[in-house]
Amino acid sequence: MTSGRDLPPNHLTDSRIHRILDTNHPLCREDVVWMLEYIKKKVADEDPALAELSQPRLLKSFHCFAEAAMSLVHRRHCSAQEASRLRGWLSEAAFGLTSQPPKLGGQRRIGD
Repeated sequence: MTSGRDLPPNHLTDSRIHRILDTNHPLCREDVVWMLEYIKKKVADEDPALAELSQPRLLKSFHCFAEAAMSLVHRRHCSAQEASRLRGWLSEAAFGLTSQPPKLGGQRRIGD
């Protein structure tokens, strides 16, 4: 069995993103904050993957990033429906920043 320390950093990051976006994983505030920090860092570091995205796609990603961030500000507890909506926003906000985009219950993603 391989420990997490033996895996490449990109694999660990992608694995965590897929776990957070997995509907079977209970979503917690720490996961949402981690995802928002990850996206913020990618933007701040001017990740080359962002240059490949169209302006409408970037605007959609920003909108979803803002929705996810504001949901943390305004809500203390998260219902199953709200967790699903939050996962959708996080997935859209991270579009193009991971090696393989996660699938959310068969939903079609903007830009696919």
